[in-house]
Amino acid sequence: MTTGADRGPSNRVLYAIIGLLVAGLLLGTGAYLFLSGARPVSLTVGGPFSLIDGDGKPVTDKTWRGKYMLVYFGYTFCPDVCPATLSNVADALDKLGPKADQLQPLFITVDPKRDTPPVVKQYAAAFGPRMIGLTGSPEQIGAAARAYRVYYTEHRTGTGPEDYTMDHSSVLYLMGPDGRFVGPVRADQAGPEIAAALAKLMS
Repeated sequence: MTTGADRGPSNRVLYAIIGLLVAGLLLGTGAYLFLSGARPVSLTVGGPFSLIDGDGKPVTDKTWRGKYMLVYFGYTFCPDVCPATLSNVADALDKLGPKADQLQPLFITVDPKRDTPPVVKQYAAAFGPRMIGLTGSPEQIGAAARAYRVYYTEHRTGTGPEDYTMDHSSVLYLMGPDGRFVGPVRADQAGPEIAAALAKLMS
């Protein structure tokens, strides 16, 4: 599923930097709002979305109310960053123990042209039965990405319709059972580190 051009380690470094900048911005914004007495950061990240799951059924941000959501934006043709991150998330869920039952991991594509419902379903299943893949129209994906402050753009690698990869930020977003933003989790960490971060945020 990695037919896009693989730009190797430079890709991982670029996405890690973008992800760290986004995570730092989110954490910094939260600290500022807390100290200033303004609205909490949970009101500034995430929000309503309307997407389609791997079975072609409509889902929204309210579908998993009552559970934590761990949201990650990527795409199935991603050559390295996405599969590495989702593998680490799967490992983290195994290490969370019973807490994992309180958490729903979601993979939201930023490449709806290629990532149809069957494609995201098969891709998500490769990372364990807990992972759910979501897609939608370009407009639906764009709205969800804006709500989560996600950067993504098409990177052309040739003249053919399939000759492109997607540059995107790489951050894990933990949303609370009430749908509000709890905090970002660095996506460049190994499974045990992600598990520790999640356990702390969910305590």
